[in-house]
Amino acid sequence: MTQEQQQAILTIALLAAFADGAKDEPEREEIRRIADTLSDIAEAIDLKRLYQDVLLKRVGLEQATAALTETGQRQYAYEMAVCVCEADGRRSDAERRFLGDLKAALGLDDVHSKLIEGEIDTLVGVTEAAVPVSAATGSSGTTMATATTAIAQPAAVELDKSILNYALLNGALELLPQSWASMAIIPLQIRMVYSIGKAHGVELDQGHTKEFIAAAGVGLTSQYLEQLGRKLLGGLLGKMAGKTAGKAGRAATGMTFSFATTYALGQVAKRYYAGGRTMNTNILQETFRDLLGSAKQMQQQYLPQIEQKAATLDARQVMALMRT
Repeated sequence: MTQEQQQAILTIALLAAFADGAKDEPEREEIRRIADTLSDIAEAIDLKRLYQDVLLKRVGLEQATAALTETGQRQYAYEMAVCVCEADGRRSDAERRFLGDLKAALGLDDVHSKLIEGEIDTLVGVTEAAVPVSAATGSSGTTMATATTAIAQPAAVELDKSILNYALLNGALELLPQSWASMAIIPLQIRMVYSIGKAHGVELDQGHTKEFIAAAGVGLTSQYLEQLGRKLLGGLLGKMAGKTAGKAGRAATGMTFSFATTYALGQVAKRYYAGGRTMNTNILQETFRDLLGSAKQMQQQYLPQIEQKAATLDARQVMALMRT
């Protein structure tokens, strides 16, 4: 895949991120940060400028899709766009219109587009089955239990093991070339936070689970962009002669990112619910950042387990893990 084609797919992903027009300043800043981060590994692609071009509407679908000449590239671009639009668990009317326009611009038929949407809907549906949609919320109007149950030490140890297993799994998913792997990371993080809350006697719904993740400073849309962007720029869609070492390094970077993010998120959730949910947003984010630094250092220690897990993973196993 050429740099021009990589840039085209990343442009489409950024257009998808801003499709609903509802991104507030913190979210735009987080997406800008992702563009800056990916620029460090994008070689000749100026992603910082690309971010500005999309934000200021200096580039559109017609220009972005023109560079994608192969069917596989067009399908992958659409898949990335659907993932980004589904990052927060819902697809707005504006995002539906954007995806319809994108499908037409890419010349995809209904068979291919519905297959892509079906795979992603399956992942979203698995998460919804595991995490109630309306069992309890705050901002949406229903009630949420406020009691927190103290966890005995053996149970706390088991919870730590569960958090580590989620982190190992998400690190392993980053090593797989299949696009569905990146789609599964956020649903698994949502499932993890839900299970931690439940272990402390707090029944959460998807809305509150996602709100907690966002409050900790883990943007859902931006996390998808970073995961998919690293995978794309790492050359995992095809062979890039002479760049094997670079691909391995980029995959390792993505693995560290997903392992560390998941582990830190699980640990801050455990502290939050064990402490009676008294942390404010600033404390949550500060705690998450501190834990993230430690988790990045831990990743090397668990590298053999991550690689072993990646060698045995398939789609059915991931789906089964998301249901438990």
